[in-house]
Amino acid sequence: MRKSIVKVKPVKKATNRRQFLKLGGMGVVGAGLLVACSNDDNGMGMMPGPEPNPNPDIFDLGQGDLGVLNYAYALEQLEADFYTKVVNSFYGNISDEEMQVLTDLYYHEVNHRDFFKTAITAAVDGNTDLVLPTLEFDYGDLDFGNREQVLTTASVLEDTGVAAYNGAGRLISDPGYLLLAGKIVSVEARHASAVRTLLNPGSADFAGDDYVTTDTGLAAALNPSEILSAVGDTGFITTPFTANNLP
Repeated sequence: MRKSIVKVKPVKKATNRRQFLKLGGMGVVGAGLLVACSNDDNGMGMMPGPEPNPNPDIFDLGQGDLGVLNYAYALEQLEADFYTKVVNSFYGNISDEEMQVLTDLYYHEVNHRDFFKTAITAAVDGNTDLVLPTLEFDYGDLDFGNREQVLTTASVLEDTGVAAYNGAGRLISDPGYLLLAGKIVSVEARHASAVRTLLNPGSADFAGDDYVTTDTGLAAALNPSEILSAVGDTGFITTPFTANNLP
């Protein structure tokens, strides 16, 4: 089920946070397209296909860099779909600032999703059998008209995205893709910080102890299997796929 880009309400005035987020998101898109278009210089061309899928009726993300890119594409599809629903029906009494932040996050995640689809398709020389298909989603009883539910879910998704990119970095062999992942995770971390600030303004939650460990000063880094298990537990993604070649 493909989601179309919605027309969102124009915001009344810009804020420093809006400019901060906007610059971060657009920087990633520009850098990503540059990487994708420079495969002759960076050695990024046709990727090897995955090992034979033990269950050919269910898509497997693949192995190596291809598997990691499909993995990231799955997460970005989820975030893009979630924020599409958020901006299509903002919860009641939303402030201008919150509307601006959530609108920016929507545009960033849609850009990330669309970039990964384009980049993966190019990397496999147009063999769409190796590209994760468009996923379908079901948010169950999540009330998109409830501010706390929306922002809490957004916070979980953003924190999960940061941990996913952090954990996937060691699995990437191509330096161009590693650079791209580093750029995107920095934007996801800004998202996580912004949403946490909306939930608890004026607090230290933007980098809380549950997010940045006090002993190392680092955010979590989780393997794909851990991330996909947590995402699977939400029931949000209804299209089945496997990650048999990822740790």
